[in-house]
Amino acid sequence: MSTILFADDELAMRQMVAKVLETGGHAVRLAKNGTEAIEQLRASAPDLVLLDYQMGEPTGLEVCWHVKNNARFGHLPVLILTGHSGMEARLQGFEAGADDYLAKPFEPRELLARVAALLRLANRGLERNPTSGLPGGNAIQEEFRRWREQGEPFSICYLDLDDFKPFGDRFGFSVADAAIRAVGDTLREISDDTATFAGHIGGDDFILLCRQEDARRMSEEAQARFHARIARYVPPEVVRTGRYTSESRDGAAQEFAVTRLSAAIVRIHPSTDSPLVEIGESVARAKRQAKRSGGGGIVEMEVHT
Repeated sequence: MSTILFADDELAMRQMVAKVLETGGHAVRLAKNGTEAIEQLRASAPDLVLLDYQMGEPTGLEVCWHVKNNARFGHLPVLILTGHSGMEARLQGFEAGADDYLAKPFEPRELLARVAALLRLANRGLERNPTSGLPGGNAIQEEFRRWREQGEPFSICYLDLDDFKPFGDRFGFSVADAAIRAVGDTLREISDDTATFAGHIGGDDFILLCRQEDARRMSEEAQARFHARIARYVPPEVVRTGRYTSESRDGAAQEFAVTRLSAAIVRIHPSTDSPLVEIGESVARAKRQAKRSGGGGIVEMEVHT
């Protein structure tokens, strides 16, 4: 049984959420404000922290920041409940370190689904990439099996960074590291649905599992958000021109475009029984096609066998 700490300054909301979580088989501890939530954390760490965005001082965002910047509690998943559905509130939550958010009013089933998804990721915490913060390895394989077992069509979006090696050579390790973190942050932001999984295969290779109808939109959104983020880490003249000079593979000076995300979308049908590794080989060919246009492209393919 998982233990969830829920902090909200409204009694009716505390009672309602506690009832939903207990119905889902969770043990619930309640705090009537942010200060009490922090005190309970120090006394005994839960498995997940659920916070109201609009609590009085300290706010839900401030409690979230406290959790994520504490060596003892930083690994705990945090879900924020908010009455704001706009992008600004969502971004503030992610900047404070929140793992997910849920807009009010919400369906009890959705709350339980999001809690379950965060607990699954927390249980795989040792498999998260330390730079991107995304799960990898066996977690990706398990999610692929889970999606296929549902018997519904879905898509795999493979994303990687164009010309990442010369980019790292030119701007250094810290900027290359920041680029990997930027991809991780971007994929967490756009994966705002429990029906989406974001993972880090390794190096500059990433993966999304999502509904087929969402794949193109999410890939394009990931590309746009990453492009905006990476501009923070390169000199203004490079931002202005979009290009820089670095060494090619043969050691000669060559001009490159600032690294961008390319995407290969694979539509998986219920009849597909190919293992993930074989699908990956097909995608590698598709990704090469996406890069022929100069990078930042999207190609789509289907797998039936």
